[in-house]
Amino acid sequence: MNYDIIGDIHGHADALEALLVSLGYRHSGGVWRHRDRQALFVGDFIDRGPKQVETVNLVRRMVDAGAAQAVMGNHEFNAIAWFLPDPECPGEYLRKHHSTKYGDKNRKQHQAFLSAVEGTPLHEELVRWFMTLPVCLDLPELRLVHACWHGAALEYLRPHLTADYCIKPQTMIAATREPDEEAEKDTPEMTIFKAMEALLKGIEVPLPEPHTFRDKDGHERDRVRVRWWDSAAIDYRQAAMQGHRIRKS
Repeated sequence: MNYDIIGDIHGHADALEALLVSLGYRHSGGVWRHRDRQALFVGDFIDRGPKQVETVNLVRRMVDAGAAQAVMGNHEFNAIAWFLPDPECPGEYLRKHHSTKYGDKNRKQHQAFLSAVEGTPLHEELVRWFMTLPVCLDLPELRLVHACWHGAALEYLRPHLTADYCIKPQTMIAATREPDEEAEKDTPEMTIFKAMEALLKGIEVPLPEPHTFRDKDGHERDRVRVRWWDSAAIDYRQAAMQGHRIRKS
């Protein structure tokens, strides 16, 4: 089987359709298909762009028809956590909505998708579909994951995933429980939260104080994702997954 690997779409359905056309896909029976290739989507279908529902439906129809396969991105994971109630905190959700440490930032990151579906039956329908997306694909020809193929993290998560690498509903609770920073220093072993973060976000390391940077959404951060595959990266500037301007500053 030949594949086309397609990365983060983030609600830009028109750009995705243009890409599919350029790759030789044709629209037939409501589905984009290629006569001898299959699309592999690496998640992050939602947030940011102007066509949230159209993007998800396009990908979903391709997957349902066998014209594509897809894995979950961190934005789909966040959408699930935003929607699911927190059973241990009545009135709250697994991803916080309100003005707490992360509440305002969480809503801002997710606003484009919420504007399209919040308060409608479609919201739950799409979240349920996100739950059917595996966190990785282990195909005969290749392996696919949204951020980082981390063997130890995947092995740790295996009992908490279905046979086809989908997240079990009960796993979502532990996967959204961020360890306390001080406790983590004392017990740095793997957790479900850290394993899921590695697969869906990549490897992050704290920056030395007082260094911070602003990401593309304007949020100030004191941790940076690193080029985990680059064995030649031996300092922060080389390892940081940032544009040249930020890495130079």
